[in-house]
Amino acid sequence: MIFKILEIIVGALLIAVILLQMQGSGISGAFGGSGEFYRSKRSVEKMLVWATIGLAILFGLLSIVLLVIH
Repeated sequence: MIFKILEIIVGALLIAVILLQMQGSGISGAFGGSGEFYRSKRSVEKMLVWATIGLAILFGLLSIVLLVIH
């Protein structure tokens, strides 16, 4: 039961972090038509990227654990 609750929380956090990354890009950036040139990422953007990676890995591991337990 605790793993199911953890997976729901991690999933919600993952969605929130992804939406925070897309906040300033507008709808065209969501579909790949942003037209911006490469620029260096600021510290907040780097933190969001690493949080997304960590939450995605945690979500995958929790999914595997739930699959094995069930």
